[in-house]
Amino acid sequence: MKSDRDRCIALAGMFQAANLVSDIAYTGSCEQEAAQASIYSLFQVDADSVPDVYGGLEGISSGINHLIRQLSGKGNHNTEVTGYVITMMHLERKLSKQPKMLKTISDGISLATSRLEHFPMLHQNILGQLADIYSKTISTIQPRIMVHGEPLHLQNSDNTNYIRSLLLAGIRSALLWHQCGGKRIQIIMRRKKIIDTGIKIRNTIDKSRH
Repeated sequence: MKSDRDRCIALAGMFQAANLVSDIAYTGSCEQEAAQASIYSLFQVDADSVPDVYGGLEGISSGINHLIRQLSGKGNHNTEVTGYVITMMHLERKLSKQPKMLKTISDGISLATSRLEHFPMLHQNILGQLADIYSKTISTIQPRIMVHGEPLHLQNSDNTNYIRSLLLAGIRSALLWHQCGGKRIQIIMRRKKIIDTGIKIRNTIDKSRH
């Protein structure tokens, strides 16, 4: 479980969550299918493969596109999104050294899992609980992720819950990335390899749609 492909998928998971956070912060909405896949990843404890964490490669399609765009510097390069991803990596490493906090997160997700029997995954009851987990745990670690956007959208409590839930999903992807052998230096030293792998994954997704 340490292939370039697996690492690329997990990295795309971070970019996907970060971009969805940015979309909500600036517009008050985001791509629902991508958000569903990102939130879904939080509930996958014993997935058979890395793509399965996101419900299959299709679930990470948006993240792959953002990863290629951000790392290649082509198109709309969003430095805020890249900043969120880098901070997610920092926070995941700090979180890994706090077993009590990891237990709190695990217990909270177990409780949220039981609520999925009664509510859809993107229901405010689920997002509210995931946001509460984030607030009580990861948001207490420095450096905090400071989300930029339009005050109107950032002051909306439903949006705040959505953003925190997606940040939690981003940390989940950062953990997966590390488990696959991902290290921050690779993003600099192996950028072209990551982009090439991302393009191959995108081509695979495109073929599956036809």
